[in-house]
Amino acid sequence: MSTTPQTPFQILGEVGVRALCDSFYDIMDRLPEAAGIRALHAKDLAPMKEKLADYLIGWMGGPPRYAEKHGTVCMTEPHAPYHIGPVERDQWLLCMDKALQEIGASDELVHMLKVPMFRVADAVRNKSRPSSATTNPNIIAAG
Repeated sequence: MSTTPQTPFQILGEVGVRALCDSFYDIMDRLPEAAGIRALHAKDLAPMKEKLADYLIGWMGGPPRYAEKHGTVCMTEPHAPYHIGPVERDQWLLCMDKALQEIGASDELVHMLKVPMFRVADAVRNKSRPSSATTNPNIIAAG
C-alpha cells in the first residue's frame, strides 16, 4: 500500500491550506492586476482568509470545516450579489497561481489543482461579460 499523499489536503495539511489562503489574499491585496476582485471585498480580508481556508480544507479532501461552521457549501449564493465575469474569474485564478508559487507548492500539486481550481472559479462566475464600468468610460457606477 502506498504512503504517498493522494489528495491536496494530504500534501498541504490544514496549516498549508491556511498558508495558501493567507498568501492568496495578501497577493490579491497588493497585485495591481487583481484590483477588480480586491474591490469586491471588505477592507479587512481576515474573515475571507478564514472562510476560504475552511472551504478549501474540505474541498481538498480534509475535514468539512466550512460545512461545520456555515452549514452549506454552496459557493454561488454568497457570490450572487457581485459581478463575477471572466475577468474576475481570471484575476482570482492569477492570485491562486501566485499563492501556490509563493508557498512553494510542488509541480505535482499545481498540476493536480489546475483544472479543479478553474472549475470552482468558473462555477462562481455569474456574468458572461466584463462589467460595464470597466468597458465604458462614461459609466461612473455599475451594479
